[in-house]
Amino acid sequence: MSQDKPVKKESFLVNILFNIVIPTFILSKLSGDDRLGVTWALIIALSFPIIYGLRDLQRSGKFNVFSILGIFSITLTGGMTLLKLPPEYIIIKEATIPALFAIATLVSLKTPYPLVKTFIYNDKILQVDKVDHALNEYGTKQEFDKALVNATYLMTLSFVLSSFLNYVLAKYLLVSEPGTEAFNAELGQMNAWSIPVIAIPATIVMMFALFYLFRRIKALTHLELEDILITQ
Repeated sequence: MSQDKPVKKESFLVNILFNIVIPTFILSKLSGDDRLGVTWALIIALSFPIIYGLRDLQRSGKFNVFSILGIFSITLTGGMTLLKLPPEYIIIKEATIPALFAIATLVSLKTPYPLVKTFIYNDKILQVDKVDHALNEYGTKQEFDKALVNATYLMTLSFVLSSFLNYVLAKYLLVSEPGTEAFNAELGQMNAWSIPVIAIPATIVMMFALFYLFRRIKALTHLELEDILITQ
């Protein structure tokens, strides 16, 4: 009997190389007229995260809204730069995408499919059936639903923080005219600073939401985390 092979997780190093290190190096060091030139440096640099995103979709075989949105965002940045639109367009775009996630997260509370269950409370992380059974057994389902709402607010906060930091970073760095070597270098700097300035603070808030939910699950189900976490 054939079994589906588990999708091999990409290494963190490869992720950083394709999305941060290589694009930053090309934009910062190879945009001069005596090297790749402004246009080709931009196209080649942005092709790395796009190729990585498409490869990730192909490997997983699943629709991933984050990968799709990431590819769209990078393509939009490249298009705006090639069209030499004012930097303000890219600055607004950088802030808009996480802001849309914040709005979608809140709106999803009014639907049967709240995004908190996609991000945190799902069968990729937890044994959801086991948790639901324990909640029903102890009559704490209503209290848990309130915890999910609180976790949703914390998730929304992480997206709002990301939107704000995206705007501040882009506003601070993107000051030159698009289509110039200086602007390419600024895009490279923005890409390089995205992890310490944006990703890490937003991840900290998201992790706080995760730990909060885990603590509430433990209290409401009387189960230990090692009994409900997916370890394989």
